[in-house]
Amino acid sequence: MHESAPATPFAEAFERIVRAIPHEPAFRAIEIVTSSIRPGRTSALTVMVDREGGVDIATCERIAARINVALDAFPDEYTLEVSSAGVDRPLVREADYDRFSGRNAKIVTTLAIGNAKTHRGVLGGLRGSNVILHTGAKAENELPIPLTAIKSANLEYDIRADLQRAKREKKN
Repeated sequence: MHESAPATPFAEAFERIVRAIPHEPAFRAIEIVTSSIRPGRTSALTVMVDREGGVDIATCERIAARINVALDAFPDEYTLEVSSAGVDRPLVREADYDRFSGRNAKIVTTLAIGNAKTHRGVLGGLRGSNVILHTGAKAENELPIPLTAIKSANLEYDIRADLQRAKREKKN
């Protein structure tokens, strides 16, 4: 997901470097989840990144340094925030719903589906133009949610499952 501001040489340079980062050898495994520019006297630049196994602070710092080097040639004032997608990673592309199938998610819709706008369950991937969300204790409880009705969606971290897994591992 990329929110764009009016095209200026500064904004174009920011967009170009953000698109290029995953293709650079030092950042080959990095995925750009979202990026945005909020223009103003001091532009606010944000980049959210992810990779298999997560992103640490040092990686965010290296990405920020790479972006700063690329923007040094511009006189524009800006702030830059590079962050990890974290455990509650937003689902922004259609492919995310298949990629994270089997994981807990929260989906907020623009219209009520089944008398609710907030839905929690286990992602079942995409079926046509619907995201399948398994709700309730029975896996056959499927809630199809049209992609066009999704306002926001993100993974949800289940600490109980994590604690149970750690307990099992410790026992073995």
